Amino acid sequence: MTVPPVRGPRERMVFSAAQLIRRGGVAAAGMREVATHAEAPRGSLQHYFPGGKEQLVNEAVGWAGRYAARRVSRFLAALPEPTPGRLFAAMVHQWTHEYEAAGFEGGCPVAAATVDCAQSTESTREAVTAAFEGWTGAVADALTDMGVPRRRAGSLATLMISSLEGAILMARARHDVRPLTTVSAELGPLLDAAVQRDG
Repeated sequence: MTVPPVRGPRERMVFSAAQLIRRGGVAAAGMREVATHAEAPRGSLQHYFPGGKEQLVNEAVGWAGRYAARRVSRFLAALPEPTPGRLFAAMVHQWTHEYEAAGFEGGCPVAAATVDCAQSTESTREAVTAAFEGWTGAVADALTDMGVPRRRAGSLATLMISSLEGAILMARARHDVRPLTTVSAELGPLLDAAVQRDG
C-alpha cells in the first residue's frame, strides 16, 4: 500500500496503526508498537488519542477506507479507456503487484479490523461499516459515470469489493496471486456487460 508521505505526528500514528493492522491484525497495533513504527513519543499517543487503542484503531480504519475510495479516481485517471472491467482489474493489480514485489504479509486493514473487533466493539463496527460504505460508494459512482445504471451500480460495487477482499484472503493463505487474477478475469466481462450504451 504505497502512499504519499504523511506529515504530522498524529497522521503518522494513524498511518502506522493501519500498516500494523494490515500485517498482524488489531492485536499487532498496540500503543507501544504504533509509537515505535511512527517514530513518535509514547506520551503523544494519549495526547492525540484520549480514547486509547479503540480510538486509534477506528481512525486507522477510517483512513484506510478513505484511501481506498480515493484510489478509485486515481485508477480511472490512469486508464486510457475506462470500463468497469478495467477498473476492477486495476483494483486487483494493486494487490498482485504488492504480493509479487513484497510477499504476502499485508492485507486490508478494514477487513482485519472487521474480523478482530467488529462483533466485540460497537464503535469499530461502525468505523468499518463507514469505511466499506465510502469505498463502495466511490466504486458505484465510477460505475455510474461509465454507463452502468444507478440501480445496479451499488450492487456491482459490493460484488467487486467483496470479491476482491475474498481473493486477497485466499491469495495470502496460498501465497499465490491466482485467486486475484481469477476474480479479475471472471468478473471483468460481467461488469462490462452492465454498461448501457446509447443508441
